Amino acid sequence: MPDISLTTLVLLCLAAAVAGWIDAVVGGGGLLLLPALLLGLPQVPVAHVLGTNKAVAIVGTSGAAVTYVRKAPVQVRTAVRIGLAAVAGSMGGAFFAAGISSDVLRPVIMVVLLGVAAFVMLRPSFGTAAADIDKQRVTRTRTVTAIVLVGGGIGFYDGLFGPGTGTFLVLALTAVLHLDLLTASATAKIVNVCTNGGALAMFAYQGTVLWRLAALMAVFNLAGGMFGARMALRKGSEFVRGVLLVVVFSLVAKLGFDQWTA
Repeated sequence: MPDISLTTLVLLCLAAAVAGWIDAVVGGGGLLLLPALLLGLPQVPVAHVLGTNKAVAIVGTSGAAVTYVRKAPVQVRTAVRIGLAAVAGSMGGAFFAAGISSDVLRPVIMVVLLGVAAFVMLRPSFGTAAADIDKQRVTRTRTVTAIVLVGGGIGFYDGLFGPGTGTFLVLALTAVLHLDLLTASATAKIVNVCTNGGALAMFAYQGTVLWRLAALMAVFNLAGGMFGARMALRKGSEFVRGVLLVVVFSLVAKLGFDQWTA
């Protein structure tokens, strides 16, 4: 573990807990966790920060996924299929990432996110109707579309650029599979476990994970993730919708700041 002060270590653990909570409810915890690691470990190479971030995030996401699967109507088989497609998509995105400037992508993503926020605000019923997965109302065509577009497409985005992937997953799953926001968030956790696992395997192979620091932060991330999942299950889709809007606007603000300071 790098030589860091006790104050920095405490702040990183707190950031991991809050990020786990955000990820469990609606995705987007990386908006807090990754910047916290970059600020707290300025002397550490970026590759090691990214690897450590994945090692922390996968623990909290896995805990949230288990909590959701026990109590929410999630089709684990479909979620895993989407997750495997997302792994393949993220590898493709990572392959092309070096040749594309993030300065070009940020304005596009900001416009998309603002459009999403407007849609969610103007359509109060979006994602609030109860999902009916157990009655198999989701057609095979929609399932295939989710695997290809949600898994492959958002996975590609995750490898290419990344910010807000969890939030995009929740929105896309709600739109394509007609899930309520709570079930979509639960399904997104399983997909995230797959994508995080693939990325972590690559970082581990390259030796760019600070395992001792990651293990400590992962405990707090797990606690935050499980607490967030239980709160979302208790409060329902309306609560998830509110957190979703906060995360979307936070992501727009962050991308705008990055674009302004680039």
